[in-house]
Amino acid sequence: MTKKSDHLDAYIDSAANLLGLPLEPDWKPAVRANLEVTLKLAAIVGEKELPDDAEPAPVYQA
Repeated sequence: MTKKSDHLDAYIDSAANLLGLPLEPDWKPAVRANLEVTLKLAAIVGEKELPDDAEPAPVYQA
């Protein structure tokens, strides 16, 4: 197991404990996989530089 996985496991355990969420051991791999994807997508979004005058959209539509 890599250090990153160790950190994610510790984060998952801590977050579940803090929120009072029961976390079955069988669920942990799926939770970790979801968190890994979320962090990768967040990194992609974080790389995008916005101009200083950028404003949030007034209405979000799918």
